[in-house]
This record gives sequence, C-alpha cells and structure tokens, in this order.
Amino acid sequence: MTTLPRPTTTLTADDARRIALRAQGLLGAPDRRAGVRGVLRHLGAVQLDTISVLARSHELVPYARLGAVGRKAVEAAYWKDTHAFEYWSHAACVLPIEEWPYFAFRRRAYRHRPHWNHELPEGVYDQVIKQLRAEGPLTSTELGGAKKTSDWWDWSGTKVAVERALMYGEVVCVERRGWKRVYDLAERAVPDALLHDELDDAECLRRLVRLAGESLGVGTRADIADYHRLKAEQVDAVIADSGLVPVEVEGWGRPAWADPAALAAPPRGRHRTTLLSPFDSLIWERARTERIFGFTHRLEAYVPRQKRVYGYFAMPVLAGGRLVGRVDPAREGRTLVARQVTVDDATAVPAVAQALIEAATWVNCTDVRVERVDAPALREPLTRELARALA
Repeated sequence: MTTLPRPTTTLTADDARRIALRAQGLLGAPDRRAGVRGVLRHLGAVQLDTISVLARSHELVPYARLGAVGRKAVEAAYWKDTHAFEYWSHAACVLPIEEWPYFAFRRRAYRHRPHWNHELPEGVYDQVIKQLRAEGPLTSTELGGAKKTSDWWDWSGTKVAVERALMYGEVVCVERRGWKRVYDLAERAVPDALLHDELDDAECLRRLVRLAGESLGVGTRADIADYHRLKAEQVDAVIADSGLVPVEVEGWGRPAWADPAALAAPPRGRHRTTLLSPFDSLIWERARTERIFGFTHRLEAYVPRQKRVYGYFAMPVLAGGRLVGRVDPAREGRTLVARQVTVDDATAVPAVAQALIEAATWVNCTDVRVERVDAPALREPLTRELARALA
C-alpha cells in the first residue's frame, strides 16, 4: 500500500467552501469569452438528464455560471465541431473531447463485461455498424427503431446494439435531436489524434483523479471518486501520483486532497446568485453538500408525490456562497410558477426573489407566481420583493 505524505496545509471549513465554489466556477468573474465550452472544460463533465422543467440540466449548468446564455448557443457549444462527446462519467455526461483517451479504461471494462441487462441478438451489432458506416449519422429510430414495445426499457435489438457500441467506443453521440441521441462512428467523429485506447488504466485513472480534484478544488477520497464514478481502490492506487496534495480541513474529520493551484491563490470575487440544477456538479455528492454547506440535497422527481418534502424538481438557491433555500419551479405560458419555496431565513428572501426573476427572464417568462412558501411568514416579503423587481 502506498504511504501518503502527511498534510502540511490546514484549511478552515470556510476556506474549503470558497475553494470549492471557485473550482466550480461560481465565485469570481465568469469567463464569458470562453463561454459554455469554457464551463465544460472547467468542470470536466456536465450531467445530462431527461427532465426538463425550466430547461434541461445541461443548459442550467452553464446558465448558473454565465447568466442568460442563449440556449441554442449551449447546444452548439456542446455538439458543433466535435468539441465534446457523451459518455458515462458521473452519470451520462457531456465531456470535453480531449478527455476521450482517458476513458479508455472504462471502454475496456465494458468490452470485457460478462453480463448485460439486454440480450444482443446475433448479427445485429455488425448490421448497425454497417448501416452507420453507409448512412450515418442516425438516430436509433432511423436505424430501425428503439423499442420493441412502448415500455421505456424494452429496447429493440438495434437499440441494444448501438448503445453497446457507444459504451465500447466504436460509436459516439454527435448531437441530440429532440432529445434523441444521433449516433455516428467514432472514427468519423473523434479527431484522429485522440482516437485511441493506448493509455493504460493507471494513466487514465491518474488523469481523472487529477481532473476531479481540480474541478472540486478540495475533496475527500469519496468526493474525488464520485466525480467520475471511480472505485475507492482505483483512487487509492493513483492519488499519490495524481498531483493533488493532502490537506486537513477543519471539521471534516477525514483525509482530504486539494488542487495545488487552488491553494496558491486565495479565492476572491463576486458570488453568483442563481438557481442550481439538482444535477449540478456543485451538489452531486450528498454527503459533501451537507459537509460543505450544511444543506441536505435530494432529488425527489422519482419519489412518490405524497412523500416529497421539497418538490418534484427542487432547485437549490445559491447566494453569497451559501445554499439558502429551494424552489420547485414550473412554467405556465409566460409565467414562471414557484410551486414550492423553502427558505427559513428572512435575510435570504431578496436572493430567492433575484434568482427567480433572473431565471424567468432567461426562459422568456414575464411574470412569477408563488404558490406555496414553507415558512408562511415569509410569503408576503417574497411576493413584495418579486413585485418590486417586476414593476
């Protein structure tokens, strides 16, 4: 077992919080020149999800950092000119194209995987590759159909084959069309210099551990492992050679590692006030979110309605470097509806109102309506703040 050096740097909990915010692009002036592509490279991964309330999560992530970036510009930044690829990282994520070689370890693991949820009919895989070579890029529907029945998980043989090819790295998703993946051969879509699996597992893991540390600023082993969904033993095997440095964070009670660049310059600058996607990488890891922000984050979209506490798509409100509340949003025509607002402190009300107004403007809503505030005494101050801002 590798012997790790003892920490020589001690951070306060507030130091760690500010470092984490800056590392996630939520403290300091946004780099508007680099735009959405800059956000993607800074974060290393942007999660995709099918749910769309205000917008889809991969749109909400750059919005939280850049403000009212055009939604068409977001799509173009991800998909135009092969600047990114879609693959399994923290979950299904958009990833910078230059990281393609470092996911070779995962592609190899999929190729040697003994068991799958779907059976692959004989000959279908080769037929899909042949069709993509002749006709691609194509959706699974254009390849012959995605499902055998209307059940979401009842995939057709064609869908099984093309998704397997995606995991193997023989096929890539080159864009989303009506939220359907559009597939093409990797040999056409990935730049030649990057299209290889030459790196061994250790080199891939060192890179991803380093990237996770840079994207987090500071984190425990569990934090770092969770970022690209690595195993704890994979992190342990390479962290000593990753370039991250061991630190001690007051109150964390467990070993931590930091990006040395994050320690070199104190984090300063303006805090963003914004609604966060429930799938935002700032709050991916629930235990980390509680440790850093004292905030319990839980996505309740898949929780039965009667058991929800905060709402279907409750979006945390970030203000002043803190998570100060939650909003469960919806849209009715040109009205942004706050179905449920959870805020315990009256001092946070102006920030919640600001976040709601900015989000409404971004999605072309002209009004905001509040349906429920968990703390009834704060309903009138919140509606007053909204009315003043909308006047």
